[in-house]
Amino acid sequence: MTTAAPELLTVPEVMARLKLGRTKVYDLIRTHRLVSIKIDGCRRIPSHSLGDFLTSQLGKAA
Repeated sequence: MTTAAPELLTVPEVMARLKLGRTKVYDLIRTHRLVSIKIDGCRRIPSHSLGDFLTSQLGKAA
């Protein structure tokens, strides 16, 4: 059984999806509110991490 690798998003893709600036996205990463990985100096955010972040934010807003 093989598991599919999660889709990895770039910072500009996350910026576009959240409609936030670069500094704010990196702030979310720095404060561990948005999980990311580095691959040879390139920052990538797993799509499920973005989903988890949005779910937690919606839970706080309710």
